[in-house]
Amino acid sequence: MQEICAALKKVIQDLYGLDFDPELTPSPENIDADYSTNVPLRLTKELHKAPMEIAKEIEGALQEEVFLSPPGFLNFTLSDKSLVSAINDFDDTFKSDEYKGQTIVCEFSDPNPFKILHVGHLYTSIVGDSIARLFEYAGAKVIRANFGGDVGLHVAKTMYALRQKSLGELTIEDVADCYIKGTALYEDDEEAHQEITRLNKEIYKINSEDLHDSDVAKLYWRGRELSYDYFKEFYNSIGVHFDKYYPESTVVDLGLAKVKEQLEKGVYEYSNGAVIFDGDKYGLHTRVFINKEGVPTYETKDVGLIFTKWQDYHFARSIVITGSEQKDYMTVVLKSIEQYAPELTERTTHLTHGLVKLPGNVKMSSRKGNILKAVDVLNLVRDAFKAEHESTDDVISLAATKYAFLKYKMGGNIVFDPKESVKMTGNSGPYLLYSCVRAKKILQKAPAKTESKENSALTLNPSERNLMKKLLEYASVLDEAVTELAPHKVANYLYELAQSFSRFYEASPVIGHDNEKERLKLVQIFLDVMTHGLDLLGISVPESM
Repeated sequence: MQEICAALKKVIQDLYGLDFDPELTPSPENIDADYSTNVPLRLTKELHKAPMEIAKEIEGALQEEVFLSPPGFLNFTLSDKSLVSAINDFDDTFKSDEYKGQTIVCEFSDPNPFKILHVGHLYTSIVGDSIARLFEYAGAKVIRANFGGDVGLHVAKTMYALRQKSLGELTIEDVADCYIKGTALYEDDEEAHQEITRLNKEIYKINSEDLHDSDVAKLYWRGRELSYDYFKEFYNSIGVHFDKYYPESTVVDLGLAKVKEQLEKGVYEYSNGAVIFDGDKYGLHTRVFINKEGVPTYETKDVGLIFTKWQDYHFARSIVITGSEQKDYMTVVLKSIEQYAPELTERTTHLTHGLVKLPGNVKMSSRKGNILKAVDVLNLVRDAFKAEHESTDDVISLAATKYAFLKYKMGGNIVFDPKESVKMTGNSGPYLLYSCVRAKKILQKAPAKTESKENSALTLNPSERNLMKKLLEYASVLDEAVTELAPHKVANYLYELAQSFSRFYEASPVIGHDNEKERLKLVQIFLDVMTHGLDLLGISVPESM
């Protein structure tokens, strides 16, 4: 592919004096070729010529085997010799320098203490970790950051109900249950509403002044400690780590200072006793940054967060991953910051994902208590794996969960079916792992030394050709995945690669064949690519299944 692209680039330069980078893609199934390019279509406006006319001119100047197809495609068929040569030169170092020397902050998961981890936290933890891995592959120093509300109204709601519990016997389940009870009381009981509002202010003071003596303070610190221990234990169970935790209390003062400073300069303004950003001026909605009681809102805390990240790391990029319901909110927050720190908003990318639902499309809410907990999802997959295979394997079950999330393009809603996720056939994590284990078994059966010589002139069967071509696509897939921050591109490629290997396995015996040496090399490259790609998804390959 690289040789063809180089030849195309030179011909375009010679014919038209243009410095143009052509792109090759696998040919459609109805075209009897290996690769195609739409270069003539892309050049037609600049050259003021019909695409087929340009295609014929390029065809006449190329030394490669090429044929044309309407409305203006160049199609190439690689010789067996070219494919074997490309595989022999295959670079399995898998390196990119796109972000070399740059610091990237990836913020994701972001659970609030005093609340339970739900399926959304599981999803964003998995996809966020994979995006971080893509940046690391591209040479970046990645800081995995986690932002959570250790102060705020949700804490006050939980604390209001928690006061009926014994401090010494407090569990994280108590904390989760009390959030639900406190939320209901805040909405339905006026006396509780007033007390929770008062308690909210007291908690801010406890945290900001580091108070520990009162009963409320003791309950607060114990609840926060239980929450963070629970988070860390869960992240460890799914193989995700964080380099930096940002409790809201650690960034709120800087956020307040920035908002008050810009209030004097007209970025923010007063409205009915509160401090707001008038988003209407920019075609957005208006949001409150400091409420009437003088308490900073989530918006001000996010202002403090972006400036704290900048102080800590002077990042080249900051990636923030949240649910799609936060899209409009973050747009307003970033628009406000853009008015006085545009260099930070230019470096910040907000990515969103949809809801994760089980079959049946039931919408769940943590406020009402009918949430799908993160740990429930993992248990559902374990149970499905046990039912399907009459055994348990936490490594494969976790791989099934991760792959089931990562194979979808981030943004839309996902219907997650635990039963489908654990099948050994079809587009599933276990299917990919099984193809890797199958490759390992072939390599283990190989003799210590093979006497056959490499034969660059050998004739390839269709299964060998297809596997080679698919392997040669990996570099471009990685480039796209990094550029677009799209783990699903890696996941979908690995599935297609596993399918190609399965067809190769059925049609091309390896051990004892005349082309044993060449086929063993092909199996080894397949395993290397699969292992590397799965690692980018946070999935490790077992020795056996």
